[in-house]
Amino acid sequence: MPFRVTGNTLRAALAGRQSDRPLAGMWICSGSPLIAEICAGAGLDWVLIDMEHCPNGLESVLTQLQAVAAYPVTPVVRVPANDPVLTKQVLDLGAQTVLVPMVSSAQEARAAVAAAQYPPHGIRGVGSALARSARWNRVEGYLDSAAEHVSVIVQVETTAGVEAADEIAAVPGVDGVFVGPSDLSASMGLLGQQSHPDVVAAVRRTFAAAAAAGTPVGVNAFDPKVARSYADDGAGFILVGADVALLARGSEQLARDWVPGADDARRASY
Repeated sequence: MPFRVTGNTLRAALAGRQSDRPLAGMWICSGSPLIAEICAGAGLDWVLIDMEHCPNGLESVLTQLQAVAAYPVTPVVRVPANDPVLTKQVLDLGAQTVLVPMVSSAQEARAAVAAAQYPPHGIRGVGSALARSARWNRVEGYLDSAAEHVSVIVQVETTAGVEAADEIAAVPGVDGVFVGPSDLSASMGLLGQQSHPDVVAAVRRTFAAAAAAGTPVGVNAFDPKVARSYADDGAGFILVGADVALLARGSEQLARDWVPGADDARRASY
């Protein structure tokens, strides 16, 4: 019997979500398959395995995809750049949803989509007989139906991206727009001020542009109050935490509870 890959894309998850809440997810930044598995089993809707700012290469992404596959959660892999070779490799590992950072124009969005699709619709290299994506040619008709197994989310995180958000969201094959307030604030001259009113206004402008195009929109927001405000504004998917941040804050609190002067000692070490 032919092997079948389930349609566990973020596109499918967004299509099936309850409209009363966004899909809640978290970053997996540690590079650890063990931590990825712990987070995958927590009950969240999706997890993001990050290659842009975290110690993840192809081998570690593969082991993390394998670790989370046993759980009812949607994995997304953020590639480090809008590069067709990197996208091809990540898809061949079996990632079904890729998040492409720093997309600031419709042309860049079209390039991201093309990298994820086989000819004649795109430029993805064909290696299904060698790759986990098609389970080494065990998925019947994978080449013809590959687009059904792949979802592309583009990340708007510059002022230019905000200005072009309506065109970006309307690009065929873009399954979602994800706003990154951290880099967006930096591009606005407000480095580190993700909750600044001007940054929040720019995020909301991107939300409106995506909504007008009928494209799901998401955002990164670790502050629960800010995250809930974005949910009220129409975000369909939100990253609300990260494995490394939870470990950092939790271990700091543990030290604070048990070691006098722990905060001072920690600050002195940097």
